[in-house]
Amino acid sequence: MKQKLRMGMVGGGIGAFIGAVHRMAAALDGEIELVCGAFSSDPERSKASGAELGLPEDRVYGSFSEMIKREKRLRPEKRMQFVSIVTPNHVHFDPAKMALQNGFHVICDKPLAFNLKEAIALEKLVEKTGNLFALTHNYTGYPMVKQARQMIRHGELGNIRKIVVEYPQGWLSTNLEASGQKQAAWRTDPQRSGIAGAIGDIGTHAENLAEYITGLQITELCADISTFVPGRQLDDDGNILLHFNNGAKGILHASQISAGEENNLNIRVYGEKGGLEWHQMEPNTLLVKWLDQPTQVYRTGVGTLYPEAQAHTRIPAGHPEGYLEAFANIYRNFAHCIRARQKGKDPDPLYTDYPTVQDGVRGMRFIERSIHSGKSSKKWVAF
Repeated sequence: MKQKLRMGMVGGGIGAFIGAVHRMAAALDGEIELVCGAFSSDPERSKASGAELGLPEDRVYGSFSEMIKREKRLRPEKRMQFVSIVTPNHVHFDPAKMALQNGFHVICDKPLAFNLKEAIALEKLVEKTGNLFALTHNYTGYPMVKQARQMIRHGELGNIRKIVVEYPQGWLSTNLEASGQKQAAWRTDPQRSGIAGAIGDIGTHAENLAEYITGLQITELCADISTFVPGRQLDDDGNILLHFNNGAKGILHASQISAGEENNLNIRVYGEKGGLEWHQMEPNTLLVKWLDQPTQVYRTGVGTLYPEAQAHTRIPAGHPEGYLEAFANIYRNFAHCIRARQKGKDPDPLYTDYPTVQDGVRGMRFIERSIHSGKSSKKWVAF
């Protein structure tokens, strides 16, 4: 019987939205089990969270440093094998650094770190230690996103000319953070979020999706960054022009004050021969548009799709797969790569597809360049 990989968690305690998402995603395919955690910077809260999750008392820790030190002393067949970090941005770097230095693989929520300096340090540490590192840009896990990526890689749209990517939300249209709402409070706090609000929280998802699907990289950008809600310390809206390394031009819009919007991440990509369109709120559909023939509708699990799309589809067509399944694809792929490492084998290329520390560094560079451009009179800045 195949043993599950053993996961430890930093953050994600009682009342934490993203911690529960990570746990569900990790458990979905039966590859991973949560065996320990430091669920809060408050030791008592961590213990209460561990009890609620049914973990043994001696595997629930008061701090991430205690967890890593004590887990390392356990027998190899019992200790955790990787760490999932699901804390606010300012608590990504230290546990990731310590885990890597102590021989543990890491999967971390985005953005990668509090600032670009920390991100680059983690990239160097991953290279030095050789440990695996995944970043949960979960939208890359959708089958139709992978289908779009493969269509572009195989030249079906021709040379890419234009990319339009948008992520409007409306949940911060008012001064929600003043009410003490936990998610709003830390995401709008420069001491915990970093130099960016909406651009760091959701703008990085849009940036990552554009580069992932097209295979292109941003080379320079021009940003108009705004804070609309009075008293808010960080940005809540951004409109950014992009230049890509093949000469393509792009537009990126990220907003958390677009009243009435939910999580309307969407992308349109236009090449010489045609274009494609994908919406996160209708994730099982990919529209492909041609110059000389009718629009085609691709559906998850229907017809002949690229193997990369099929490999990330779990259930028959017509049974919708969504956010949790896409998230789970990252965890499953990460697990496959850890298992291959344990056996001294190369992993199946279909399952090496997950965001890495290098993607995280590009995300942090995007944040810093966007905020710099927004404050600069020159506007266009090199990426």
